[in-house]
Amino acid sequence: MMSRLAAVLALASLVLVAGCSEPPAPVSVSEGMVTVLNQTEQDWKQVLITVNDHFQGVVPTLKAEGRANAPLAQFSTGHGQRWTPGTYVKTIDVTAKAADGTDVKLTWGREEKR
Repeated sequence: MMSRLAAVLALASLVLVAGCSEPPAPVSVSEGMVTVLNQTEQDWKQVLITVNDHFQGVVPTLKAEGRANAPLAQFSTGHGQRWTPGTYVKTIDVTAKAADGTDVKLTWGREEKR
C-alpha cells in the first residue's frame, strides 16, 4: 500500500513539474542546427533567419504552432560565402510576416546590456 502511494505521489509531482515548466525558447541553436518555433496561432510567411548579422536562410512558410529546423551549413551571405562548420554563433535574428500582416521579430544572443 505504501509503495503504491509513493508511486502515485511521484507521478503527481512529475505532472505538476511538467505543467509548470516554461515553454521552450522561440529561437535556439544546437549541434549545427537553428530551430525557430512559431508559438502563435497564425502562420508566418517569408521567415528570414540571419545568423551573426551576415549569414541568411529563408523559410517560405512556418505554420502556426510549427517548428523550422535549419542546418547552419545551408546559410550563406549575400556574396555567396557559406557557413563554416565550427564557427561560433553569436546572434540570431528572425523576421517574418504573420497571417494578419503584422511584423514578427525574434532575437537570440542580443540580451540587453545593463
